Amino acid sequence: MTFPKKALIISGISLAGAGLIAPVLAQATISGAGASFPAPFYQRAFSTAKGVKVNYQSVGSGAGVRQFIAGSVDFGATDEPIKASEAAKVKRGVIQFPAVGGTIAIAFNKADCRRLQLTQKQVADIFLGNIKTWEQLKCGKGPIAVAHRSDGSGTTFAFTNSLSAFSPEWKSKVGEGKSVKWPVGVGGKGNEGVAGIIQNTPGSIGYLNQAFVKGTVVRAAALQNRAGKFVMPTLKGGAAALNNIKLDGMLAGEDPNPAGADSYPISTLTWILAYQKGNGAKAPSIRKAMDFLLSPAAQNQADDLGYVPLRGSILTQAKAAVKKISP
Repeated sequence: MTFPKKALIISGISLAGAGLIAPVLAQATISGAGASFPAPFYQRAFSTAKGVKVNYQSVGSGAGVRQFIAGSVDFGATDEPIKASEAAKVKRGVIQFPAVGGTIAIAFNKADCRRLQLTQKQVADIFLGNIKTWEQLKCGKGPIAVAHRSDGSGTTFAFTNSLSAFSPEWKSKVGEGKSVKWPVGVGGKGNEGVAGIIQNTPGSIGYLNQAFVKGTVVRAAALQNRAGKFVMPTLKGGAAALNNIKLDGMLAGEDPNPAGADSYPISTLTWILAYQKGNGAKAPSIRKAMDFLLSPAAQNQADDLGYVPLRGSILTQAKAAVKKISP
């Protein structure tokens, strides 16, 4: 049996087209935006994911949640779990799951203060403006320059949430939130911005994800925990703290001053926000990217970057949530 030449030509074009299209589909691109706290981890992990390209913009938790609600990204990221009032605006449904853990360091730049230990009250008093000089901390001399976030930030929420647990004065005068009215200090955008201020300002102190405490100029203070011990914001301290967190039905959970002798007191999870439905042809790519983020290949990179990898029931619950992302 013979086929018309036209049919052969069309068939050849179709086969060639399929060959050209396949690699494009295999390397689908998805977009995300939000928290700067986990940005170095997300960017490193996503860069090694196979079969999917992820464009993640570190714009802060507040902007990330707004973009997610607006539907302008394929996923959002936040260090403060999405509020019920915000989730209600997302008609496509919300899948929220923790992606990695981290510690928030009290970072400082003071050449004549080699090792700083702070009580919980002292931390609150620094950011309240009650402690104004390094002499008051018995670690060097001169005025203290406070640095904080200027943008809506989940890092700020976690930090101020702990300050409210540490200090009744902080709770009554300032409180907690992604944005607060700071009594003192200069603001920087993102963890990157605050890190830059501290790096360039001798005598300064601020709060940062431990991953942003780099080099020899900026160091982290040891912070007194609920058990009375001074603990550094390391993997050990963060893991001990995160083991105290119990997740609710939306996989949200926090403990602003965890128990345990080894617990670092300002430790937090950070969350991915995905759409339950309406993802269309991108759904497999989104699931692939998120499965990789929760895989040993990605989580094992967390400690090297200054984060706390997920383990146990928290990781199991996160993996189960990803399976609910549908077209």
